[in-house]
Amino acid sequence: MIITPDSIRALNVSFNKAFQDGIKLADSQYKQVSTVIPSTSRANVYGWLGQFPHMKEWVGTRTLRDMAAHAYTLENILYESTVSVPRVDIEDDNIGTYTPIFQMQGQEAEQYPNRDVFKVLSNGHNIICYDGQNFFDTDHPVFPKVDGTGTPVSVSNIFTGDPDAPAWYLMDVSKPIKPLLFQERISPQITNKLSDANSDKVFMDDVFLYGIRARSAAGVGLWQLAVKSTKPLNAESYQEAYQALRTMKADGGDPLNVVPGLLAVPSPLLPAAKAVVGSEFLTGGATNPNYGLSKIMDVAWLN
Repeated sequence: MIITPDSIRALNVSFNKAFQDGIKLADSQYKQVSTVIPSTSRANVYGWLGQFPHMKEWVGTRTLRDMAAHAYTLENILYESTVSVPRVDIEDDNIGTYTPIFQMQGQEAEQYPNRDVFKVLSNGHNIICYDGQNFFDTDHPVFPKVDGTGTPVSVSNIFTGDPDAPAWYLMDVSKPIKPLLFQERISPQITNKLSDANSDKVFMDDVFLYGIRARSAAGVGLWQLAVKSTKPLNAESYQEAYQALRTMKADGGDPLNVVPGLLAVPSPLLPAAKAVVGSEFLTGGATNPNYGLSKIMDVAWLN
């Protein structure tokens, strides 16, 4: 192939198509457990977390409820991924061997948030959330009044067994705000700044560079929608987590109607998860009361 501006443009189109095809192959599990928030600045401040407005009968004038103010800031991180294509491979029309690489680059661009979101989930016991406690904690304050006043009751969303045992997570992912946040400033895009065969990089190293750039961040959302447990995953511990979520209340005492519909587990716990909520019948033939209460998510990023 003779390298000309037109041939380079055609090559860019081919690599971009492979990149887009790779995006379609991605397993974007993070979208199931996190609210995707667009970002337009270096960082987002989530002052609205912890506010649970509820409808009430309108008697007289409106009741202005002074919601407790909480500040939670999430700063975007810069990401990149770069592929180099030797000029000799373009000259020898050997570019077909690079198509899978750009497909994998597209797949990685779409699913890299999985790594960050589930890292936040697994480390949630060390990450401060909007109420000043760790996301997974035994002492989340829930106040008797909707404005965040009065003597709070401590509520736990973590159950500890063997500290070295693999953790599993029960969550409500049905609400507009999910347990976790994925903040997207710049979505991943593939670019080639070196479209000129006479550029310094091509001249010095005889390669063309294709790069992805993205800006984003992962963080915690509403602690009331998730429970972490390191107890053995069985019917008893599952019901402990299930009831903890179902009985969650907002400041002021209103039930949050949390629906624990997702059971996220590392792969080694998949058989136990299937036994607890994936089997219609128990050993011996009795009906399993937990069957179908939660969907199972086998998360490689928790392994």
